[in-house]
Amino acid sequence: MLLKLFWTFLKIGIFTFGGGYSMVALIQNEVVEKNGWMTAREFTDILAISQMTPGPVGINTATYAGYTAVVGSGLPVWQGIVGSLLASFAVILLPVVAMLLVHTYLSRHRDNPVVDTVFRVLRITVVGLIAAAALLLLTSDSFGIPGLNRQFVVSILLFVGVFYFSYFKRSNPIYLILASGLVGLVVYSV
Repeated sequence: MLLKLFWTFLKIGIFTFGGGYSMVALIQNEVVEKNGWMTAREFTDILAISQMTPGPVGINTATYAGYTAVVGSGLPVWQGIVGSLLASFAVILLPVVAMLLVHTYLSRHRDNPVVDTVFRVLRITVVGLIAAAALLLLTSDSFGIPGLNRQFVVSILLFVGVFYFSYFKRSNPIYLILASGLVGLVVYSV
């Protein structure tokens, strides 16, 4: 189990460009769809916790997913801790090595037009990966079942409100997170 976990997150680390949110789709595919280590609802919960805790969301997600996968398979908690450390290490191992190599290359070839073109293509790719992660979160677990039920309506209103205030008003994201949490607390405690 631990070796498979390490290999899975090593592959995720190899093929992820653009940071944590771009790797969410790959992690979800591997741990929920392909290996069945957790349910889509558990993954959504892990992603929510990963966003709230300090640090990069991709590494946090790998850490929690590694722990949940190992403990969920019936192994003891101490092996779950080893699983979380293995997943975190595996997901950053090759990107760190690659960044060291890329930095060495780029410092020598800064003004090369081919390098500039590669970065333009990577920017577009990253936007696509982040959009894919956003679409993966549009589930009934996250938003509720479409219709006039409370969870779905509140989710859509929060989404529209946060989008408006972050995009058009350039509001501080911390205030938007706190306001959304307050709305959720009020709506779901009633």
